[in-house]
Amino acid sequence: MKKTITILLIIICILFSNIYVYADDENEILDEPIIEEQEKKEIETAASSDTKPTINSRRYAIYDRLSGRCLYGKDENKQTAMASTTKIMTSIIVVENCKLTDVVTITAKAAGTGGSRLGLKKDDKITVNDLLYGLMLRSGNDAAVALAIHTAGSVEEFAKLMNQKAKLLGLKNTNFVTPHGLDNENHYTTAYELAKLTDYALKNETIAKIVKTKSTSITINNSPMQINNTNELLGNLEGVYGVKTGFTNNAGRCLVTSVKRDDMDLIIVVLGADTRKDRAKDSMKLIEYAYKRFRVVNVEEIIQKEFSLWRQINESRIYINKAAGNLELELGKITIPKTATDNTPSIEINTSTYLEAPVEKGQRIGTLIVKVGDEILEEITINVAKEVKKRGIGEYFNIIAKIYSGKIKIVDLGNNRYNLQ
Repeated sequence: MKKTITILLIIICILFSNIYVYADDENEILDEPIIEEQEKKEIETAASSDTKPTINSRRYAIYDRLSGRCLYGKDENKQTAMASTTKIMTSIIVVENCKLTDVVTITAKAAGTGGSRLGLKKDDKITVNDLLYGLMLRSGNDAAVALAIHTAGSVEEFAKLMNQKAKLLGLKNTNFVTPHGLDNENHYTTAYELAKLTDYALKNETIAKIVKTKSTSITINNSPMQINNTNELLGNLEGVYGVKTGFTNNAGRCLVTSVKRDDMDLIIVVLGADTRKDRAKDSMKLIEYAYKRFRVVNVEEIIQKEFSLWRQINESRIYINKAAGNLELELGKITIPKTATDNTPSIEINTSTYLEAPVEKGQRIGTLIVKVGDEILEEITINVAKEVKKRGIGEYFNIIAKIYSGKIKIVDLGNNRYNLQ
């Protein structure tokens, strides 16, 4: 009897262990908004103060799509599980490698995938396009595996494509093992890199269209099926246009939200919240806080203005020994033309003060540094705009003649250096 009870307890533990591994509430459809109107007003009011928001989620980030900067966060560079937000990368790999019109026959492996499901069965037929909607709206793990097998032949080969893409995007703290995100110790990302990945995904028109869809009808075996988006903020908060929810016991409640108001376009990532309500409230708090605190600044305009003023004063002070012409300077490429910030960027310019002719066109002679607070936003090269040739003998005789005629004069620059004006 005692042995029988022990066996039963072991079986129960195994069953509960499996439930733990595959726990995922993404199929839960709420009949009512998860955040009440009164709570929304309280969050908006709190954001108007200078107090930083109180956040339940263990890791989070506010990412500016204009500049690629993390404006605000907590442990945003710490590796962590990300649950079904994994499917953002899954969608990228599928869209970039498959035809949306391809018809997929569901395998036994895909049909048997646990966690949140689209409800696919072995030998079902469905297009890649409809599988993508099932992946991103309903968060179907079965859809993820079906797409992985169709794209790469197996989940393992698909994961290789995911990691190759992550490397190309510079995601150094991200690694994928599965296309769905069920818990695995080697499957992880960071809040910042997840935001960066999402920014890339949203540049794809197909993905952007899917993640902003609140509800749609897909077709399985020529039969229609209505599915709804699990993103609780989509359609319930101003400016929200995507993107993906997630949950496993290890990752906690996760939510990646894209939101745009006026010219400020942000991605909010919350990872490791305790409840669906917490992740929604945390996201709202961070969104409202961001739009109260930050503003978009035209960095390129500030750079050009400051550089123009600097040139008027300093360009002629750069001495070129044996020069046959005047120095003209220009800036290299500005990669961050605009950014959301709570501080006005400052400009710091450093250049050589002495050069030897000839000076080639394009030669770098200095750097313009853009800072926001203590953060270096960008370093831009200062280059020679046109070649400055070395003086020949004829030029020296010409200069001497002009000095005697009073047309030009010698200016003492100090330290045994002179210039002509």
